[in-house]
Amino acid sequence: MRSLMCLSLLLLMMMAPGSAEARSRWQGFAVSPTTDNQEKPDIHNSIIVWQQLIAQYGDYDICVADLNNPGDPLFLVIGDANDQMNPAVYDSTVVWQDFVVWGGPGDWDIHAADFSDRADPQAYVVTDIANNDEQNPAISGNIVVWQDGVEGDFDIYGADITDLANPAEFPIANFERDQQRPAIYRNTVVWQDTYFGDWDILGSDIWQRNKPTDFGVALLEKDQQAPAISGNIVVWQDNFFGDWDIYAAGIWDPENPVEFPIAAREGSQMNPDIDGHIVVWQDDRNGNWDIFGYNLTTRREFQITDDRHDQTNPAISGNIVVWQDNRNGNWQIYAVLLDGPEAAQCAARPDGDLNGDCTTDFTDYALMAASWLECGLEPQEACPPR
Repeated sequence: MRSLMCLSLLLLMMMAPGSAEARSRWQGFAVSPTTDNQEKPDIHNSIIVWQQLIAQYGDYDICVADLNNPGDPLFLVIGDANDQMNPAVYDSTVVWQDFVVWGGPGDWDIHAADFSDRADPQAYVVTDIANNDEQNPAISGNIVVWQDGVEGDFDIYGADITDLANPAEFPIANFERDQQRPAIYRNTVVWQDTYFGDWDILGSDIWQRNKPTDFGVALLEKDQQAPAISGNIVVWQDNFFGDWDIYAAGIWDPENPVEFPIAAREGSQMNPDIDGHIVVWQDDRNGNWDIFGYNLTTRREFQITDDRHDQTNPAISGNIVVWQDNRNGNWQIYAVLLDGPEAAQCAARPDGDLNGDCTTDFTDYALMAASWLECGLEPQEACPPR
């Protein structure tokens, strides 16, 4: 069962959370409408990337669009005769897995493109080990990470791409069994791992490339999968209670992660993403897949989409949320700009705010009262009498 630490955190950090709004007040918009299927979006700042099944050729290419140019956002399509899939983006670099055939059956490699000069984007190879599949890339700064190997024994690898012509590879987690679906924030990498027999969430500090420091994030029974990370918060989908819920952990002290629930509702909550103080995920509590969000500062859940069709695979950067949406009969990439109370952030933390919700109230008073007259002086004889 969940630890007492988790229950304590539920009382201290999640006290009196607001319920989700019954209906969304935002109207999403199609980023680059087409009759081709668009899937698996990612976003950083105003740049959105996704995989698109080009009906004319019957394979997947990578599309790159800029929301700062709403009249014509799509500015780059990356593709050849094979599939390019699962893109991720950071600043002016997009990475993806690319199916490459060299006279044999072919395998997945990790490729990238620098589009800082949009008139002349520079494509290059991050890793292309023969007869090995490199998949599910993620990127932060000048570090790309991915899963590497074969089914049943994938490992996590990374590469420093500061020198585009010579990416410097290094291992992150080459343990027994499967390590998959890495996510990265600066020098922290997290992934899902079957080392202990079921899917868990593990992490590593890769500040020292030749000596990564591993730690456990969520090692409970059942499966924890699909991690995402921003700052010191990791989120994932968790079926500990029999259906998929969204959980999170603070990893300020990686040796002692502090776990807490984000969305433990009826139905399934899956595929979370996080940026700053906002978590998003896909949710079928209403009978179809919608996109929901949660504000870590205000501790309030809210509904982002409420169309009767399916909205899945959300990603977030700042206040912009993107997802794939089939309301028009095929999958298209939609976006929305969050505003108002749902996206509120803490401009200045008031004195007396003990639980970190940017408000001083009776919850803070209760926390203070619980430790009233405690003394940390050493020696104890120096403490005033109670």
